[in-house]
Amino acid sequence: MKAVITVLGKDSVGILSKVSTACAEVGVNIIEVTQSVLQDMFAMIMLADIGSATIAFDQLQKNLEKVGEDNNLKIHVMHEDIFNSMHKI
Repeated sequence: MKAVITVLGKDSVGILSKVSTACAEVGVNIIEVTQSVLQDMFAMIMLADIGSATIAFDQLQKNLEKVGEDNNLKIHVMHEDIFNSMHKI
């Protein structure tokens, strides 16, 4: 099982580290990352393997939303099945 994690906010040092640490702490493996800084805005998309997560998906969402709140970021976690359904023609 996979999830798509998006992160948006004002650029600052350590954003990737904070999000990936929160994932690693609960057994979520980051498979792919793309990130960009546009002027002072940070944008990142991660594909994560949640198959070995030690917490439920909804708790993962809450954990990452809390990381976002603590760092003035918007973090959204979407299950891969939902993402694929939304983007299938």
